[in-house]
Amino acid sequence: MNKKYLHPLMLAGTGSDVGKSVLATALCRIFLQEGYQPAPFKAQNMALNSFATPDGLEIGRAQAVQAEAAGLPCSTDMNPLLLKPNSEHTTQVVLNGKPIGNHSAYAYFRKEGREELRSAVNAAFDRLSSHYNPIVMEGAGSISEINLRDSDLVNMPMARHAGADVILVADIDRGGVFASCYGSVMLQTPDDRKRIKGIIINKFRGDIRLFDEGKRMIEELCGVPVLGIVPMFRDIVIEEEDSVELERKIHSLSLGKVNIAVVLLRHISNFTDFNVMERDSRVNLFYTNNISDIEKADIIILPGTKATLDDLYELRRNGVAQAIIRAHKEGKTVIGICGGFQMLGQTVADPDGVEGSMPQLPGLGLLDTTTVMKHDKVTKQVSFRFNGAECKGYEIHQGDTVYSEQSDKAGGKTEKVVMAEHCIGTYIHGFLDNGAVIDFILEPYSKGKHNVKTESVEEFKNRQYDLLASHVRKYVDIDRLIKIIQS
Repeated sequence: MNKKYLHPLMLAGTGSDVGKSVLATALCRIFLQEGYQPAPFKAQNMALNSFATPDGLEIGRAQAVQAEAAGLPCSTDMNPLLLKPNSEHTTQVVLNGKPIGNHSAYAYFRKEGREELRSAVNAAFDRLSSHYNPIVMEGAGSISEINLRDSDLVNMPMARHAGADVILVADIDRGGVFASCYGSVMLQTPDDRKRIKGIIINKFRGDIRLFDEGKRMIEELCGVPVLGIVPMFRDIVIEEEDSVELERKIHSLSLGKVNIAVVLLRHISNFTDFNVMERDSRVNLFYTNNISDIEKADIIILPGTKATLDDLYELRRNGVAQAIIRAHKEGKTVIGICGGFQMLGQTVADPDGVEGSMPQLPGLGLLDTTTVMKHDKVTKQVSFRFNGAECKGYEIHQGDTVYSEQSDKAGGKTEKVVMAEHCIGTYIHGFLDNGAVIDFILEPYSKGKHNVKTESVEEFKNRQYDLLASHVRKYVDIDRLIKIIQS
């Protein structure tokens, strides 16, 4: 491939949720289309949506999506440090795909010991950059948190190590775009300021021509060219990893559809498990912890969680657990995935305090299983057969689940999918990405409701990545961007 070498490119934000991840996904696909061999990289990610790599390790879901857009299998070098919050004050630290313990925010961000983590993320970048070009890097949050400058691993210090050209991404939809752009540039050190080579204004609504003067003003104020103004889009589906995305989801019942209620857990994780079902023409999928809506739904899903016992306790306290049990008795289908699967059993025990101080709780009792939390985390991609079809997904969980004493398989390890009367439990994320699974689950409720969707998940995703690339190409000066990052 006779392509000129490109500097690493970092998309840095004026704040969180400005659209860095989606723009990085777009650029991965665009560089692939241009004949390069791009790869995504985010030194440190904080997310409860994660993914298992082909070699059985764990990274943030966003980098797995970006790798798909780049046409690559994902690896831990794309996201060497993953933080998975398990409370408001503590987080599980996953380094190079493996958990290394739980830390308080204070302990994690202290200066002592940061250099070991910095060495690890730098080494991951170096390995990745030796095989791919360009590296499409993503910062985290705002680059203007000057109080965290000394402990920062992911923004400008990472850009310095990589020798990256930085593009600042600003969200105009939230307001204050002039202040956020100017402040983000001016609060950098003089050397870091020189790294910022362009600005992309994201999430624009209305007629872009009305912002011509605004664009000129930003360029004059910041001394940095505006490379594009990207409108908000609604007809392109790209997986989001941030729980902010849940706020945009449907939260109510719908007539004429199969109503699927996903229980809105406090520590919900991997809610991307339900994206395929949201696109099914037969389905109205919504997130709720409203007891009435849960009881009225046709299908109830208990999703994954980073804190099974804590969320199980809350479900019992707020009456949702009892509502699920009542709905099941009335013939409604209940599905549990990962932590939700653990909750469906007879008991969930944590004798070693893996999750916290709660030693044991009774489950919902809908499956003849019992779970014991373990320090070791299972992370792997899996294949399985369901209703005669070959299916695939991945597992990310802590805990061993076996059949309980009342089962004729007492003590035996559970199969990949455990089924009882209108109840299904599994550790497999991506379980619902398989057409055979969806058709089986919906069949009792979808008489006369025809699903016209014929695309595979892979075909659908690739079409969306191409649509996203076209959208960004239309509004961002890609030729100018490439010239900026050329040696």
